[in-house]
Amino acid sequence: MSVEINYIKHLNGVFEHFSKDNRLNPTHISLYVALFQLWNSNFFRQEFYINREEVMEYAKIGSKSTYHKCLKELSYWSYIVYIPSHNPFKGSKIKMFDFGTSSGQVVNQSCTNIKTSNGQAVVPINKHIQTIKNAKNKNKQQNFKNSNFQDSNGNKQIATVPYQDNLKTSTDKNYDDPL
Repeated sequence: MSVEINYIKHLNGVFEHFSKDNRLNPTHISLYVALFQLWNSNFFRQEFYINREEVMEYAKIGSKSTYHKCLKELSYWSYIVYIPSHNPFKGSKIKMFDFGTSSGQVVNQSCTNIKTSNGQAVVPINKHIQTIKNAKNKNKQQNFKNSNFQDSNGNKQIATVPYQDNLKTSTDKNYDDPL
């Protein structure tokens, strides 16, 4: 069974969600776009099967662990539904949601019939997985610049790092200069 999807409205809608979601990185977005392309080539069926190698190639992902991590996170964050097959001869199952309407309401309610939904695709807008900030490394570079070292004779020396700006990462860079 296929769902009517407006290609442009869907991409505009999902990219609007992406722009508000700080959990996503470029790999998540690349993976989602690859899955969307496969969904399109499967005529926007309610669910479809994927081949890991094919999806990794489309998304330009080189690591299996990165692929699986991002796929599981997209599913956990309700961008897709990922049902792994655990069978090397049968692809995993993917269900996609319609992000093509401004209210977030799914056009075809059977699109979210996954036994946990009331017919509406729910994507948390700003719910983030809480992580502990690493306060130890916060001022590491500043502390390194201000630290003193002793040489083999016991003389204090100021630490310096030669060629600190090889990549010209300073704010006063000239964009006409080659890297």
